[in-house]
Amino acid sequence: MTAVRFLVNGAPVEVDVPGMRRLLDVLREDLGLTGAKEGCGEGECGACTVILDGEVVDSCLVPICQVEGRIVRTVEGLARRTGDGPVLDELQQAFLEAGGAQCGICTPGMLMAARQYLDAGGGPDDVAIRTAIAGNLCRCTGYTKIVEAIAQAASVHP
Repeated sequence: MTAVRFLVNGAPVEVDVPGMRRLLDVLREDLGLTGAKEGCGEGECGACTVILDGEVVDSCLVPICQVEGRIVRTVEGLARRTGDGPVLDELQQAFLEAGGAQCGICTPGMLMAARQYLDAGGGPDDVAIRTAIAGNLCRCTGYTKIVEAIAQAASVHP
């Protein structure tokens, strides 16, 4: 067992787990953050996408021993908390309005890849958006509504 300390969605955490345990399993099973999904377990589908130190990663491929002292952002960290409850991130709101989510398996990963794209200054360009989400597979929507949602959020992103 290895004690690993890192930040998740701005909060410090410490887990005492085997060093080769996957970040995905730590997030879901040890920290109760079930937004990241296990799709393929091989880094091919993007359902488990999180942002690690500002980079999009497949959490199913990251051993927890590589997360010591780092910053992890999950889909649960997108909404802001206010006195009136959670307020959706503009990207989450755009997915809701544009119908960018259907079954929900890919949605957290799509949101995280899109959030990183927007945070890096990405705009509403269709080709650039498709490139940014290329590591995330969706079996329901055909991507059109997802791309529309990201473009909508890009239009209002500061």
